[in-house]
Amino acid sequence: MRTDTGTARGSGTVWRALRAELDRARERGTREPAVVDVGGGSGVWAVPLAAEGCRVTVVEPSPNALATLRRRAEEAGVGAAITVVADDTDALAARIPAESADLVLAHGLLEVVDDPAAVVAAMAGVVAPGGAVSVLAANRHAAALHRALSGRVREAHALLTSSEGVLADDGETLLRRFDADGLRGLLAGAGLRVELLQGDGVVSDVLGEVGSEQYSADDLADFEAAAGAMPPLRELASRLHLLARR
Repeated sequence: MRTDTGTARGSGTVWRALRAELDRARERGTREPAVVDVGGGSGVWAVPLAAEGCRVTVVEPSPNALATLRRRAEEAGVGAAITVVADDTDALAARIPAESADLVLAHGLLEVVDDPAAVVAAMAGVVAPGGAVSVLAANRHAAALHRALSGRVREAHALLTSSEGVLADDGETLLRRFDADGLRGLLAGAGLRVELLQGDGVVSDVLGEVGSEQYSADDLADFEAAAGAMPPLRELASRLHLLARR
């Protein structure tokens, strides 16, 4: 079952990619792109996407998260643009018409569901020809590095050697973390072709996003965009972001 992650942390590079995808949908003649946010939680992605002129369907089982989503949507004036499907990800194929979405999101989702492959397969069935699936997932390499740098070297080594990239006896809420190859393979298994792989949160999770006397928020965003596209630095980002098509 999906649990809400609360905030869209370090998401500047992701938003750039999503906006480009919305432009692509509009170039195909879609005035209001249809977006399905699977496990959309409290609307940290859905509400801004609705504000961008999208029709957004949020699939989310948590009543508390949905209450926050509705409040955010009303405050932003986009309540009419968001449809709620109060159900778990297992019901995606039954509740969302096949090939109906220009963009399907799974952000912070695959780490917590019981069967990631089944969820990705259902997402692949929902996306329309020419549309895209956007996956944002926790990076196991970054988690190991951050623990090592904080002096927790044994835990870092255990994360690297764990089959799922988590520590079972550490009270972690995630069921798994991913690396780039693992995510590529997961999407390929559902017949999806990865067109974009980038890191999200190379340094911004440590520095914050407000800038300083030495750099501006725009400077940091530009660095994140460049670093997230470079394989050596991409592999150190807190999250991995992929866009894929059928």
